[in-house]
Amino acid sequence: MELSVFQFGLVSNLMSLTVAAMGAAAIFFIASRSEVAREYRPALLISGLVVAIAGYHYWQILGSFTDAYVLEAGRYVASGKPFNDAYRYADWLLTVPLLVIELIAVMNLHKQQSRSLMTRLGVAAVAMIALGYPGEVATGVGSSMLWWLLAMVPFLYIVRTLYGEFGEAVERQPDAARSLVSKARLLTVASWTFYPVAYLGGLGASAGGATLLQVGYTVSDLVAKVGLGLFIYAIARAKSASDASDHGTSDLGAASSGGESFAA
Repeated sequence: MELSVFQFGLVSNLMSLTVAAMGAAAIFFIASRSEVAREYRPALLISGLVVAIAGYHYWQILGSFTDAYVLEAGRYVASGKPFNDAYRYADWLLTVPLLVIELIAVMNLHKQQSRSLMTRLGVAAVAMIALGYPGEVATGVGSSMLWWLLAMVPFLYIVRTLYGEFGEAVERQPDAARSLVSKARLLTVASWTFYPVAYLGGLGASAGGATLLQVGYTVSDLVAKVGLGLFIYAIARAKSASDASDHGTSDLGAASSGGESFAA
């Protein structure tokens, strides 16, 4: 497959930007843990872990992509080295379950409910990624579509849970954080929807389709990981301030929701 100079530059530059954004976000989230109450620090730690893992894999993806093409006569042609897009699925297999876990962790729910949601949504997220990969490497459009449909089953289960059982927990959040949690949930669902759309747009062997696929996946990762992490930070700050106000103290480390929390 040949790519134009614009197509190659768009993909490689966007991947390079993502490496930098993920690395900067990892430092920010981990360094910001001291700004929130103890029970919300695990959520920020997970946010930092997610972008750190993603940053490493994007470094590998960028290197593999640039090695796979060489400039000849004003076009980028295959160099003979394969582009290893499996790095993406290795990344998603680790980070996608953690994305739902960090959202649940910042809610500071009771242990039993947290563990149940984390287990069910985490397993569904792994199933979604595992079912999507065979379609990514399939050679026929029919096979790719079959695996896409199968991967949509756990995806729809996750959406249903986030707006069902999880939605009930959102309504019990403090006033200062309820709107932020709702927006974080919407961002998660919206950004995850980009993946199957980009998947469909990349079907076939055209240069435009391949470019759309890489750009779609990369933008989705930025929004889903860095964007959600920023919401987690804002939620943790808002809930810490609310807890401190309820307990008549300005010490974030001493603030507590009073319940049996995830971090307890």
